[in-house]
Amino acid sequence: MKIVEQAGLAFLRRMDPETAHGLAIRALQIGAAPAPGLVTSDRLRCALAGLALPNPIGLAAGFDKNATALQGLSRAGFGFIEVGAATPRPQPGNPKPRLFRLTEDRAAINRFGFNNDGMEAIAGRLMTRPRDMVLGLNLGANKDSADRAADFARVLERCGPNLDFATVNVSSPNTEKLRDLQGREALVALLEGVMAARAGLERPIPVFLKIAPDLDEAGLSDVAEVATETGISGIIATNTTLARDGLHSAFASEAGGLSGAPLFERSTRVLARLSELTGGTLPLVGVGGVSSAEQAYAKIRAGASAVQLYTALVYGGLSLVQEIAQGLDALLARDGFASVAQAVGTGRSEWL
Repeated sequence: MKIVEQAGLAFLRRMDPETAHGLAIRALQIGAAPAPGLVTSDRLRCALAGLALPNPIGLAAGFDKNATALQGLSRAGFGFIEVGAATPRPQPGNPKPRLFRLTEDRAAINRFGFNNDGMEAIAGRLMTRPRDMVLGLNLGANKDSADRAADFARVLERCGPNLDFATVNVSSPNTEKLRDLQGREALVALLEGVMAARAGLERPIPVFLKIAPDLDEAGLSDVAEVATETGISGIIATNTTLARDGLHSAFASEAGGLSGAPLFERSTRVLARLSELTGGTLPLVGVGGVSSAEQAYAKIRAGASAVQLYTALVYGGLSLVQEIAQGLDALLARDGFASVAQAVGTGRSEWL
């Protein structure tokens, strides 16, 4: 299966990246994509803000923006899946080209700008979701909204009944001034609105905050304090970066958010610092540059209760999910950990 998958990936990488991504989604929709199956064990089973996960390897938001490939993704081996971002109204996003493959750097740059079908269409698809998966939605705001903070609550109210968790995304670099909502006062007001919407759901669900890797120390401290004050369930660290350090690709100067291998160290340091600032009491999800079991394990030891990946799938395919889960199980066993929870934060000092 791996040889066939790699041949397929090589074929897709000869195409425009956004076209290739569309074909990958289509393959999942019709059952033509690999279905590696779920890897789980007593060591890998874990909890994330009250969610019972079969393993801690999740799919990050952005891969299935419109929740159109849920059946295929439910067979891909992820412990949990996040779709979106969804905005109240449909929007086309930024002009093309807006996705660039940095092959030499095992990375990607995107400037999509929250292109999606809107919350009504996405809510309809969520109603028919597979029930044997842990599914979340990334909440976004319309580019031309008069009240972006209110948009997040609106999407949660509409889509929340068919979700297991939701993520407030104020850290995308591709919607002008969106990251301004990470400031303390604006963030408190936004999260209070979202938490009020959550309280109105028949089944209140965990709400996470996704932050940028480019926050300074004061910004990280504010995020940690606001998270505690507002009672959110956890933090996803991190989104893409605006930094361009050490890149080799001809596309390195393209505008947008950088993801993939070059983000690993930066995002892991932010993760470890957040773990320190919150005293390890707030569940964290580690995202950014994960492409191996060793890197997933490093995120967990830096303070993450679970991890997510996306860009690595461009280069490694869906079978990577199974490989990472199996490798992580072996690493936990090697070091004498009976569970993921026992390993969380044990290597935090290495990143500070």
